[in-house]
Amino acid sequence: MAAVSQEVTYDTVCAAAASERLSVMGGLHEAGGTLMLLGPGRGFWEHFRASPEMRDHAPDPVDRWSTRVLGALATSLGATAVFPFGGPPHQPFLRWAIQSGRAWQSPAGMLVHDEAGMMVSYRGALRWPGHIALPAPPPASPCTTCVGSPCMTACPVNALSAEIGYDVAACHGYLDSDPGQVCMTGGCRARRACPVSQRFDRDPAQSALHMRSFHRA
Repeated sequence: MAAVSQEVTYDTVCAAAASERLSVMGGLHEAGGTLMLLGPGRGFWEHFRASPEMRDHAPDPVDRWSTRVLGALATSLGATAVFPFGGPPHQPFLRWAIQSGRAWQSPAGMLVHDEAGMMVSYRGALRWPGHIALPAPPPASPCTTCVGSPCMTACPVNALSAEIGYDVAACHGYLDSDPGQVCMTGGCRARRACPVSQRFDRDPAQSALHMRSFHRA
């Protein structure tokens, strides 16, 4: 298996990502290469708010920011940037997330991450043709030690259930109501109920931006 240039290590990628308030949310080896998933880390929202993409009031600011920033990181690190938007074809980010060993399917159906909980999101990934050593992932999902599965009872319209899965119509209908503005401005209550999400301390304004995009889709 070919090795990547000695200058590029997991730690150097983490440091480069952190300069843009991104975190390496997982990594995997496949097809003889290395792929690392990047998502918003601590301090991301204030950093992003100062960006030209957020301030120009043009559509899709987060995707445009991701394209610019991850493209620059890829160039500096000798990688190729891939994104969860812009398809078809669509890149298999959900599969990659699970294969990284740092994300799992929660009881509510959405991904849960070892550090970000159910607030996990991926802005893109960097791919190298050679091998970069990766740290061992955690042994198990945080859901295995979660008491009471609060993600399953937090939704005010029971849009998530083990029996029917995700009731899209019920969710979007509630978001159109006056009480639903709590979710629109603060983020999905099921995601927020996750104990790991609460430790991640995501800015509500960031969740509100994503909720507007989600409800518009």
